[in-house]
Amino acid sequence: MTAIQFTPQDTVERGLALAKAEGADGCVVLVAETSSANLRWANNTLTTNGAMRGSHVTVIATVGAGEGTATGVISRSAVTDDSLREQVSAAVATAKAAAPADDARPLIDGTTSADWDEEAAETSVTVYEKFAPALGETLQRATSEGRWLYGFADHEVVTLYVGSSAGLRLRQALPRGFVTMTGKSGDLSQSAWAGAATRDFTDIDAHAFDAELTRRLGWAARTVSVDPGRHATVLPPTAVADLTTYLFWQLDGREAFEGRNVFAKPSGGTRIGETLSSKPVQLRSDPALPGLETFPFAVARSSGGSSSVFDNGLTLSATDWIRDGKLETLMTSRHTADLIGASAAAPAIDNYALSVDGATGTTDDLVAGLENGLLLTCLWYIRMVDPQTSLLTGLTRDGVYLVENGEVTGAVNNFRFNESPVDLLGRIGAAGATVPSFSREWGDDFSRTATPPLLIPDFNMSSVSQAS
Repeated sequence: MTAIQFTPQDTVERGLALAKAEGADGCVVLVAETSSANLRWANNTLTTNGAMRGSHVTVIATVGAGEGTATGVISRSAVTDDSLREQVSAAVATAKAAAPADDARPLIDGTTSADWDEEAAETSVTVYEKFAPALGETLQRATSEGRWLYGFADHEVVTLYVGSSAGLRLRQALPRGFVTMTGKSGDLSQSAWAGAATRDFTDIDAHAFDAELTRRLGWAARTVSVDPGRHATVLPPTAVADLTTYLFWQLDGREAFEGRNVFAKPSGGTRIGETLSSKPVQLRSDPALPGLETFPFAVARSSGGSSSVFDNGLTLSATDWIRDGKLETLMTSRHTADLIGASAAAPAIDNYALSVDGATGTTDDLVAGLENGLLLTCLWYIRMVDPQTSLLTGLTRDGVYLVENGEVTGAVNNFRFNESPVDLLGRIGAAGATVPSFSREWGDDFSRTATPPLLIPDFNMSSVSQAS
């Protein structure tokens, strides 16, 4: 017997009806349809390409009313008629057995999106019609020049449908893509990395990637041993995104209120209003940031410090997290906003832009102004050491270079670093213009970022790493 397949809209409506029949007092159903296409290359040869589709359904059932409301949340993939019945039944049963939720609030009501009835958006390998031929040319050139190129390109479109028993019917399709490329010398002794995010690959230039990797491999023709310590260090936007993304994730209002992260005030409460940098630093999120557009409403498949399943569909607006160097806002659900005394909820938004007012120029401009120091292109294996100070540790990778008299003069050994991205805000020596960036460490999952290049006068390279 063939299982019945539903449209996403059918799944939402049927899920809500089944939840009501099972005795739920409220319900939210989220259906995410994902279409993706990818390319992979190694040893100067395209190795694989393919396209995939996937579906993911989350059912959030509520039982009770007011402060006595309990929830049950069940998520599944590839839902059919029978599995949806079982999923809804499990969610309602979980809610009936659960204690009241401390974040309980009325479900968000609202109107129906104008495009609610539309099918899920799709992508395909045709998204690479401009990028792929240029990539082929760069692979041929690398072969002729005795270099090696390796990389991965991915593009996906997620179409999200959100419906609730309170009448909410929202649809949003979001494209997202990225490319990462590593270049290696012919003897594999030196390597360099570059990466970028995109919405549609029309703005990705494979030749520019190859040119930058070739330049960096050229720098590595000379290698220099440098001792650990505090070094004047230029970080391009990619490396700044590696660190800023961790800072962004720590903007959790409840954790700060409970004294569990760097934004907690030692005497109690949060550090909202405190100066983090004497520079006019701005950290801002906006669902409508050009090129970084994201969901304009809250999406929560579980409740946590700054998120609540009761807030699904809550309209998001531009939010200043740090304004003119001061901590302005922490991420909160409606419940957490009440808990910490915030005037309104500020749910997480899936993008950010870090900037320094008045800063102009590029990474190369910062290098040109540096008498002696390092150029650190990317970080990896970043881990939290101390959430109270946001102290991170990690390793450098695929390109740390020596700068002398404003010029890159060679490659140096890798390091382990120990730094706090919050502390770094107060130690910015110079900055460049903010541009779209791609974090090597986090970009696969969180790619809608824009950051400037930064000069840190005393970046802490705590020890030499043998990683290569």
